[in-house]
Amino acid sequence: MSSIKGSAGKLSRLTKELQQKWGETKYYWNDSRSAAFEKEFLEELPGEVNTAVKIMEELNKVLTKIRRDCE
Repeated sequence: MSSIKGSAGKLSRLTKELQQKWGETKYYWNDSRSAAFEKEFLEELPGEVNTAVKIMEELNKVLTKIRRDCE
């Protein structure tokens, strides 16, 4: 069950790393296409990842309870 929790943490870390790398990339690639890329693929990503992490945490709680109930 802890693999879900670990995966949620990894997803959060990698998203933060992606945002950092994108910030560095924008320094060199700053035109209408980069703006379109950011809008289409990156703009909503942090919120979506936060939602996914919350769901993963809830799923981990449910699976932990199921495991305890079945022992």
